Amino acid sequence: MTISMQGALARARRGARGLLCLLTGLAIGMAATVAHAEYPDRPIKLVVGFPPGGGGDLYGRLIADQLSRKLGQPVVVENKGGAGGMMAAEQVARSKPDGYTLLMGMSSNMSLAAAIRGKELPYRVPEDFVAIGMLVQAPHGLFASSDRYTTAKAALADAKVRQLSYGSSGPGSVGYVTMEMVKAKAGVEISPIPYRGSGPAITDLLGGHTDLFFATAPPIMGQVKGGKLKLLALTGEQRTPAFPDIPTFRELGIDVTVTQWYGLVAPAGTPDAIVQRLSRAVSEGLANAEVRRVVRQDGAREVDMPTDKFRQYIVDDIGRYRAGISDKLLKTMEVK
Repeated sequence: MTISMQGALARARRGARGLLCLLTGLAIGMAATVAHAEYPDRPIKLVVGFPPGGGGDLYGRLIADQLSRKLGQPVVVENKGGAGGMMAAEQVARSKPDGYTLLMGMSSNMSLAAAIRGKELPYRVPEDFVAIGMLVQAPHGLFASSDRYTTAKAALADAKVRQLSYGSSGPGSVGYVTMEMVKAKAGVEISPIPYRGSGPAITDLLGGHTDLFFATAPPIMGQVKGGKLKLLALTGEQRTPAFPDIPTFRELGIDVTVTQWYGLVAPAGTPDAIVQRLSRAVSEGLANAEVRRVVRQDGAREVDMPTDKFRQYIVDDIGRYRAGISDKLLKTMEVK
């Protein structure tokens, strides 16, 4: 065989191999596209890091119902309480990134956890997740018994002349950290009293054993509407339309705007086609009139903030917490 013939055969083999690689790549790409196009073909699990009955569970079930309708497959809520929602977040961070395991991300297990625990957190925020979309923002509120203080200014002025106490869900919780930020900005000292739930805290507040209560507002608003509690001030950038007469802390000269937010995230590596489909379904669900009514009735608001914008919000929120948490506050939470 001549050298020229050998060269021609070699070129032909290389061409054939190249064509085979190209066809293989196209086949894989087409298979992936078909797989994503068929998503979902079985039920999806939405993990909520708190027990039934709270805001995270309420909003989780609202959006799960909407996603089920939009995607044509059941979206099943799984309540996995523990460690302020961090156990749920860790579970999802380690799940297969196929779109069938989602997390109800919240301030507590995302922004605040990253701000106060840093490298000790068993997952990374936002790196171990892909943002699908924010759902709801709920302000935190300062409450008093209805026969005690009428305004936040009166309560804070009283705190400057005598020792007051406030009930919270304990060191490391969103309510505790946010109230401590309020205290620092207002220049007052109010002793925190930890409780395992809002029920016992409100009982002690009404009984005069504590002076104030600080918590995420919507779950407590039934007590306000019933006349037992008085809402004095709210966090957030602006007043909530549901309670237009209640000032924000910022209006009072106390620049604390962090809220309790809720949003869907998936494990890092989830295909973009799946993320985008979920994000569109979330946006469509949030446009539902009944969803908006339920969210807004107690002072929260729906927030349609998809993918990259939501991810950046989480990053910025971590920064807000870090800027407001002093070394002294970290020591009270036993975080090193």
